[in-house]
Amino acid sequence: MPDIPQRFVLVHGFTQTARSWDLAGDLLRTELGNVGTDAVTVAVDLPGHGGAPPPPDSDLWASADRLAEVGGRGTYVGYSMGGRVSLHAALSHPDAVERLVLIGATAGIDDAEERSARRAADGRLADHIEEIGVTAFIDEWLRNPLFAGLTDSTALRKDRLRNTATGLAASLRATGTGTQVPLWDRLSEIECPVLVLVGEHDAKFTELGKRLVDGLGHADMVVVSDAGHSVHLEQPHATATAIAHWTVTGGVRHHG
Repeated sequence: MPDIPQRFVLVHGFTQTARSWDLAGDLLRTELGNVGTDAVTVAVDLPGHGGAPPPPDSDLWASADRLAEVGGRGTYVGYSMGGRVSLHAALSHPDAVERLVLIGATAGIDDAEERSARRAADGRLADHIEEIGVTAFIDEWLRNPLFAGLTDSTALRKDRLRNTATGLAASLRATGTGTQVPLWDRLSEIECPVLVLVGEHDAKFTELGKRLVDGLGHADMVVVSDAGHSVHLEQPHATATAIAHWTVTGGVRHHG
C-alpha cells in the first residue's frame, strides 16, 4: 500500500489569510517530495479573517477547537497569532496535533498588569480599525517595525485587504495577546514533536522561542538567516526547507 501523505495544517497571523501560505506551502510539498515524502497542505482562515466569520464572543480555546475541527490530524504550522492558536490546539486536541511548528510565537504575557495593559491597548486598536477602515489600517500595520523585512511583494497587502475592519477588530478583542492566559506552565504537557522557527533579526521572538524550547523540554529550534518576524513570507524557501528537514529527521513523540 502507498504511504499516507503527511498532512500539514497552515495557520496564518493577524491581518493575513489562508492565502498567505500559498508559496511556502507549495515549497514545503516540493521539498518533501524531493526526499520521497508525499504531503498535503491545508491552509485555514482563522475567525475574523478571509472567508471565516468573526468570532462570536470567542476566545483562543474556542478558536483552537474550530481549528482542530477544520484542520483534522496533522502537523500544525502556526505563525504569530496562528502559533498561539495552534499552541492551544496542541493542549486541547493532542490527538489532532501530531507535530507542531511555531513561527514567531509566544505562550503569553506573564505579568498580569502588563497583560491587562495589552488587552486595553488591543481594545483601543480594535476601535481604531473600525474607525479608519481596513485599507488605512493595513497600511498602518505594515509600517510597524516588526515587519521591516517585508517588501511590497512579500507583504501581501492585496490579500490582507480581503479582510474586513469588523472581522479584524473582533479577532483582536477575542484572541489578542492581552486576552491570553499564559501557557508557559503548561508547555510540559505537550508530548508531540515541536519545532520553533524564528527570524535572525527578530530579537524579541528569538528570546521567546528559546523560552518555549526550555519550557517544552524536547523541542528543536531553527534561526532563519536574513529574516525578521514574518519568516515564512520573508524567507519561504528556508522556511520550507527547515520544516521538511525536521519532518523527515525530527524526533518521535515525547513521553514525559
